[in-house]
Amino acid sequence: MLNSQIEIALNKQINLEFSASYIYLGMALYMDAEHLSGFASWMVAQSDEERTHARRLLRYMLDRNGNVDLAAIPKPKVEYSSVRQVFEASLEQEKNNTRSINELYALAGEVDDYATQAHLQWFLDEQVEEEKSISDILGRLELAGDNKTAILILDQALVGRAGHSPDAISIVEK
Repeated sequence: MLNSQIEIALNKQINLEFSASYIYLGMALYMDAEHLSGFASWMVAQSDEERTHARRLLRYMLDRNGNVDLAAIPKPKVEYSSVRQVFEASLEQEKNNTRSINELYALAGEVDDYATQAHLQWFLDEQVEEEKSISDILGRLELAGDNKTAILILDQALVGRAGHSPDAISIVEK
């Protein structure tokens, strides 16, 4: 049986992951409206990944006989001033997620819940990858500056991420 503090914290993290998924979907909508299908595809893949993270935590809670308490998800932002602003917001979101997972990991240690700590190790490693990936894109956007050709080349480079096609923004299968 899960410690009640851990159960509350895991539920908070599940909601954070589902919220992140929704935020990335909003970012994808912005990119699609800007005719940047590669960036939109990348954001859809991120959205899918965050949902997978939430389900992974949810499954863990069920396996430990925890009570899952799904909370409401706030409406995501869909208006941005630039591609760079989207990725800056994305990086900040991932940093917040990293802090939350670190706090959950620390709490698990405080209550001697080593199984939860072991489960969270995967998430800690994943967050390093997430932040690095977004930082790399921000670095490339910095190099591109206001050069539309360079931005379009970067957009094309992101088209095929994780098997998502340029029309990956489509919610309904064709």
